[in-house]
Amino acid sequence: MNTLTRLRVRLTLILGAAEIHLRLRLPRLMWAFTRRRTAPDAPFAELQRIETDPAYRALFLARLNAAITDRDAEREAVVHAIEAAAEHLRHLVTDPNSVSGDHGRAA
Repeated sequence: MNTLTRLRVRLTLILGAAEIHLRLRLPRLMWAFTRRRTAPDAPFAELQRIETDPAYRALFLARLNAAITDRDAEREAVVHAIEAAAEHLRHLVTDPNSVSGDHGRAA
């Protein structure tokens, strides 16, 4: 082992011994410095709030309706774009006099 590794090991052992000594001598102070898990949020806290708070429920439902309306409008726009593209493609395929339709035919 090189010198740096030995120094690290000794320092780790000294710090561990100091922690044990402090835990025995100053338990309240060490309890204050000890990390603790934060209390997890209740899994249904949002649902409980929606069910119990009428103002929050109204706000939630208004946002939900707006999101549904936006999603439906986006879907409608996509459907119209697809239908327009399909109509344009049908026009190109079926119209023999179309200028852009002649590019795909062999001479």
